[in-house]
Amino acid sequence: MSSRIGSASPFKTTGFASFARQKQAATNWTHFLPRRNTEFLRGIFALSAALLDTTLIVLAAAFSGLIYHKLLGYDERIVETFVRVSFVTAALFLIPNFMKGRYSISEYFSFHPHIRSLFKFWNMTFVILMALGFLTKTMSIYSRSTAVIFYVLGFGALLAGRGFVVKMVRLGARDRGVAATRIFLVGYEDEISKFSERYPIAADEVGLSVVAACVLRPDQNSLEDDLALAAASARMVRPDDVFILVAWSQKEVIDKCVAAFLRVPAAIHLGPERVLEGFGDASVSKIGPITSLNLVRRPLSIFDVVVKRAFDVALAGIGLIALSPLLLLVAVLIKMDSEGPILFLQRRYGFNQEPFRIVKFRSMTTMEDGADLQQAAPGDVRITRVGRFIRRFNIDELPQLLNVLRGDMSLVGPRPHALAHDQRFDRTITLYARRHNVRPGITGWAQVNGLRGEISSQDKIAQRIEHDLYYIDNWSLSLDISIIALTVFSRKAYHNAI
Repeated sequence: MSSRIGSASPFKTTGFASFARQKQAATNWTHFLPRRNTEFLRGIFALSAALLDTTLIVLAAAFSGLIYHKLLGYDERIVETFVRVSFVTAALFLIPNFMKGRYSISEYFSFHPHIRSLFKFWNMTFVILMALGFLTKTMSIYSRSTAVIFYVLGFGALLAGRGFVVKMVRLGARDRGVAATRIFLVGYEDEISKFSERYPIAADEVGLSVVAACVLRPDQNSLEDDLALAAASARMVRPDDVFILVAWSQKEVIDKCVAAFLRVPAAIHLGPERVLEGFGDASVSKIGPITSLNLVRRPLSIFDVVVKRAFDVALAGIGLIALSPLLLLVAVLIKMDSEGPILFLQRRYGFNQEPFRIVKFRSMTTMEDGADLQQAAPGDVRITRVGRFIRRFNIDELPQLLNVLRGDMSLVGPRPHALAHDQRFDRTITLYARRHNVRPGITGWAQVNGLRGEISSQDKIAQRIEHDLYYIDNWSLSLDISIIALTVFSRKAYHNAI
């Protein structure tokens, strides 16, 4: 078997295009332009995307100033003042976006990530802007209502702008083959086939394009000739990244592949092993002199833990004070409605599977806390009249603000289950125990997506765990704020309330 370039057999999956097809599309400028020109065009794209954001921020500020002038009768020069401030706002917004690489074309093949990143950076920008206004004593000329208008208009305009650019980029990828990253595959035929089957690549969805593949012959005597041909081919098609698809145990072959492709101006990757498929955040880590493959990262950094805890304590303290009249009223109603204590304490597993007693308003006639715990179900006769009402609107959970202040819980996190349920699900649900890598929450990502109430099937608990793990892997303060807002205002948060 001779070495082949773009062999048909490795490309059975429709997401990959053969090298012959790529060569026919010679009009595709991203495939055959010199690397320096491709990089230049990507730089132009990044600057254009940043310029669009700047323009939208300035226009949002101008409209806010115009509304301020028309409704309140202020001097029309207020519009100029708002425009000047908008340039400061744009600078504060653009700098972290550039630092995080948000203007790279690879970021514009999916719209959903932009929602969260925009929310995060726009909030950060406004916090810094308010702090600057306070320090410079210039906040007096801006009303709070106008600041809200600017915030809403700016966020809406930026979101619409990102959506437009994402649509244009994906159309370009689908119709003209524009790709953020162009990759070259080299390896044994079975490994390339497995790669194509495991990772079907659609250019308009992920911004990747396989420009060529070189199949190595099993005969080790021909390895150097195959690699010389592969490297020469890679220099012709100018890929951004080269993937070496060889079993990690074949160190000698890998070393020769790396040596051959060091002559090609591209990033070199060792292809993924199957063991990594269950670890989405796997990365190479260096701790002192030790280089290792980090399979699972810490759920929250030390900085994240401090920020989340400070947010929890501040909001829980304010919440207890503000809600004290409601808490007192509910306590009186519970006492009048049925016999028994006002509060219900039950053992739960918290952070690191350490047990604690969760505090809730009593909503049932029973106080079960054992191995034979029976979950509340629709029409459950054990639920009191007041209990049915407070459970319907999540009021029974409010005393858990005390758990938050004590450090047992967080405002947002995976909802803690009763010990009996934890012990059962831990044996049947893969990665279930990861829920305990962060503090449990009064509300969570699963709950605001309607996954609450009685767990009547394995599928329901699996969906709940999937959402909990998503929250752990994607935590941010802005996500916590979003979940708290959805807990109050979203209908899904009250779905399946019993």
